[in-house]
Amino acid sequence: MLTITRAHIAEMIYTQVGLSRNESADLLEDVLERVATHLEKGESVKISGFGTFSVRQKGRRIGRNPKTGEEVPILPRRVLVFRPSHVLKAHVNGTTPGTEDDE
Repeated sequence: MLTITRAHIAEMIYTQVGLSRNESADLLEDVLERVATHLEKGESVKISGFGTFSVRQKGRRIGRNPKTGEEVPILPRRVLVFRPSHVLKAHVNGTTPGTEDDE
């Protein structure tokens, strides 16, 4: 399985868009920084045809240590959630958008 890296994406921008390698890397870093900044503020980031990144607040709860069975408090925290678009889901499943059953 191939893992796509920042360097790989920057190289694709370089080849397909025609910017220099440095400009391609800077563009990618700028986009990723803007996405991260908005998520840090608690805002959602929607990329049409790809999906939506959002932040959810999870409350305090009691968990259990699976080895000992001891109850352990899990502190409140924010979690990052990604919801893929129907277009991306269809692409991954090799179908046409709108033909698969909705969940």
